[in-house]
Amino acid sequence: MEKKLSHVNEDGNATMVDVSEKRMTSRIAVASGRVLFPSKVFKELSDQDFLGKKGSIVQTAVIAGIQGVKKTSELIPLCHQINLTKIDLDIVPGENEFHISCTVKCNGKTGVEMEALTGVSVAALTIYDMCKALSQNIVISTLQLEKKIGGKNDFER
Repeated sequence: MEKKLSHVNEDGNATMVDVSEKRMTSRIAVASGRVLFPSKVFKELSDQDFLGKKGSIVQTAVIAGIQGVKKTSELIPLCHQINLTKIDLDIVPGENEFHISCTVKCNGKTGVEMEALTGVSVAALTIYDMCKALSQNIVISTLQLEKKIGGKNDFER
């Protein structure tokens, strides 16, 4: 069976997928990403317990990421509004980087992959915004889906 893009109709126009006939299932998606820093900048941040002039870098990014998950259907034009049941966003410092992981759950007719990816993206952008005064040489990297459960296919990287 040939695969085709789900958001393009037979006329080549953008369309929202019709999920009205799909059955409700438990759905989970996990996404991750990294924010990489020059070592001198990350040491400075670490020495300040990751507190910037705008407040806690990690806590602000967690809240922003959760808000991003909840706003996904407003940001990505063809995403459905989803009744989310759980959002878990973790930001862990590593060697000259923050590792971001976002798990999103719902009981619904469509998956939550875009919500998990949006959560990581918004958290990473918030970290960048809070730290850009120290350096513009900050890199947002490896934004990816790690796992999805529910629906037609499960996936794990």
